[in-house]
Amino acid sequence: MRRADGWLLPLEVERWCAEPDAADRTVLRRCRGPVLDIGCGPGRLVAALAPYGRPCLGIDVSRAAVARTVRTGGPALCRSVFEPLPDEGRWGTALLLDGNIGIGGDPRALLARVAQLLAPEGLLIVEAAAADVDERVRVRVDDGRGRVGTAFPWARVGAPALLRHARAAGWTAVERWTARGRDFMTLRRAAVPGPATPPS
Repeated sequence: MRRADGWLLPLEVERWCAEPDAADRTVLRRCRGPVLDIGCGPGRLVAALAPYGRPCLGIDVSRAAVARTVRTGGPALCRSVFEPLPDEGRWGTALLLDGNIGIGGDPRALLARVAQLLAPEGLLIVEAAAADVDERVRVRVDDGRGRVGTAFPWARVGAPALLRHARAAGWTAVERWTARGRDFMTLRRAAVPGPATPPS
């Protein structure tokens, strides 16, 4: 992806198209209940979950990515996370990996949307950028041969910024870990206080 000022954010396409690596497997082991992979790309994670009977779904706005996911055995829909989705409010785990906390260019809006998709006790597993950044940009996909796509909003969010945005959106961090140089966090919706008990 290329920013308006020419700065290039490399995309790890080879890794995304490969089998889940050791870092990915630390995420898969933490999944609970039905899993929604937001921005699934070529679908390595849903393809890994599906054969074990784990209910899962990948969503992506790229038709080519969704087609590849389906070919590799993972269920997927060509859909934005901000569009209506199956089983809203019932997903046990949502995944925002590979920089996908940047979807839409507004992390707090994305976190609020994911809260609508998860079951009340659901988990959100997020991958933060390796750098300590918190930026909103407009980018284009550059194919490396001089062809670029339409500009769209994106965000890059490191772990400190992700924690700030998560707290502001009503999430609590319950675990943080690193694997193969990648930084992950598990978030859960903060408990909403119930009504006060009247004195007896």
